[in-house]
Amino acid sequence: MRKLALLLGLLAGPVSGHEFWLEPLAYQVSPNARLAANIVNGQDFEGVILPYLTQRFVHFKAFSGGKSIDVAGRAGDTPALDTQAINEGLNVIAYQARYSIVSYETWEKFASFATHKDLGDLLPRHLERGLPTEDFKELYARYSKTLIGVGNSEGSDRRIGLETEIVALTNPYTDDLSSGVKVQLFYKADARANSQIEIFEKSPSDSVTSFYLRTDGNGIATIPVKSGHSYMADAVVLREPSQNNASATGAVYETLWANLTFQAP
Repeated sequence: MRKLALLLGLLAGPVSGHEFWLEPLAYQVSPNARLAANIVNGQDFEGVILPYLTQRFVHFKAFSGGKSIDVAGRAGDTPALDTQAINEGLNVIAYQARYSIVSYETWEKFASFATHKDLGDLLPRHLERGLPTEDFKELYARYSKTLIGVGNSEGSDRRIGLETEIVALTNPYTDDLSSGVKVQLFYKADARANSQIEIFEKSPSDSVTSFYLRTDGNGIATIPVKSGHSYMADAVVLREPSQNNASATGAVYETLWANLTFQAP
């Protein structure tokens, strides 16, 4: 019963919208400026701004130069991130949301989502598991990162231990971007080869376009970028929930969402 109560306590936060990201008020700031970013739930770089609420996240941290801090705040704060930079250089902010749950009334709605996120042909396995094609549930968790350049913006992103994670192999604020920004996609300890990453590109006038990339055998993809544009990379892992999670929530699927935002100066 304790495990059941604990898991149900994690089912916090909104269930609408596709992507879930961290969007800085400024992607590059002076050495003495504070870091500020909104948590946003929506799609196409538009959505609902969410406040700082400890019951909605497992981890909310900032990393830079081998150091890390917990992001502190008061309940209801917006922007949810408002903190002093750790160091001059590249600061990486990471947010792991608690589980949320969504219900699908029809198979078609779930199939549309699965196609959009390139999760494969799920119907044969769904039927083999004896699952209903109406009124079933999905459990999901979000793992979002953003890159903020402080002062000289020097440094590099790195794996910080999220269960699924997008790591920038290029520093967008200091490196040559003529060949794009390289990113690497992970699930647990492994790079995700031949996997889809959806890219959203927002212009300085706030118009948004999107396109898809596939990772290579090492889980790496290169995002072509334009000066002054903001970018969001998003990738989804689908799996069957653990027996405990399935029993506690009734969910028959579990998705893990990796997200990364940055800007090309």
